[in-house]
Amino acid sequence: MPQAPSTPLPSHSSPGAILRLIRSGAASSRAEVARLVGISASTATTRVDELIRLGYLREAGAGASQGGRRPQLVEISPASGVVGAADLGTNHASFGLFDMGGTLLEERHLDMTIADGPRPILAWVLEQMEQMAGDQAIRGIALALPGPVDSLSGLLVSPSRMPGWNGMDVAAIMRELADVPVLVDNDANLMTLGEHGLPTSDVQHLVFVKAGSSIGCGVIASGKLHHGSHGMAGDISHVSVPDAPHVLCGCGRYDCLDVLAGGAAIVTNLRAAGVEVEDTAHVLRLAHDAHPLATRMLREAGTRTGNVLATIVNFFNPEQLVLGGNLSQAEAFVAGVRSAIYTQCLPMATDHLEIVVSHAGKLGGVRGAARLILDHLFDSDVVDQLIRAR
Repeated sequence: MPQAPSTPLPSHSSPGAILRLIRSGAASSRAEVARLVGISASTATTRVDELIRLGYLREAGAGASQGGRRPQLVEISPASGVVGAADLGTNHASFGLFDMGGTLLEERHLDMTIADGPRPILAWVLEQMEQMAGDQAIRGIALALPGPVDSLSGLLVSPSRMPGWNGMDVAAIMRELADVPVLVDNDANLMTLGEHGLPTSDVQHLVFVKAGSSIGCGVIASGKLHHGSHGMAGDISHVSVPDAPHVLCGCGRYDCLDVLAGGAAIVTNLRAAGVEVEDTAHVLRLAHDAHPLATRMLREAGTRTGNVLATIVNFFNPEQLVLGGNLSQAEAFVAGVRSAIYTQCLPMATDHLEIVVSHAGKLGGVRGAARLILDHLFDSDVVDQLIRAR
């Protein structure tokens, strides 16, 4: 086992910094590392070889000649373990198992009841991940949660659809169960991260709307997920909607977007109108079959959501507005959002704005969770600390 250096290496040439350089794609050989970092070829070789011995990197064959000997390429080793990612909803959970290179190895989509409480649900989540991993070592876990997460304390803050979870440190509980690094965030934030991480996405300013049973939002600003001071950035669920029916929200206030335009609200309103409907998915099936009331309610929900988003688009001026969640599969909902945006926003805010439906789909939150934990595990400071501790 290699010995840790007696003093930390300069941050720009530490193993963690070099690993970050290779993972980003900026360097793919020892020679490129030496050139970009400004260190000798022998030092670059030593650093890279150390990362190979520790399982972070692997040889990737010979590259193209630049006039001399063909360089030996290196890349992230996907075989050094796996990470588990889960996107928890009120009544369902999506799971993904990823290798260390970020490739999805397996996925699962299962029913569950979040109201069963933190410890039973988290033990079940870990069981699912361990089943998927088999004899592969789980290096880290990340969870997308259907409630606000304080980005400083990591605690859930008054999650309206998670009875028994308020004030819970979900990451700490899961770390006790799994004994690996664990990160958590709000589901809308991680769906945003998953969408932004797609190879087809190169936008720097993006607003993602999760429109399902409830409505949430995430923001990418200058290429990074924006949390705000405590992780509440993008929380549009409890923005008051003007000129709307007077409806009491679980937060204690009236006329919040969530209780006027969320899928659960549409289900409630259809039932009140005498329509037998089970859940949001059933609403979508009715609309697909041209049910007039379901279609009208979906369009109204889209318009109300668009009215709230119009202020955000005017203020933030994103390149792309992405609609995700179940409701984004309804043409009437999407049309309502588009109509409100183009009616209420200034032309300068919409001239170059793309309004699109999510490409990540039901795996958006899972992919975002995987990206979150992989970015943590490959963080240069984290890597350097682990190497020094060996």
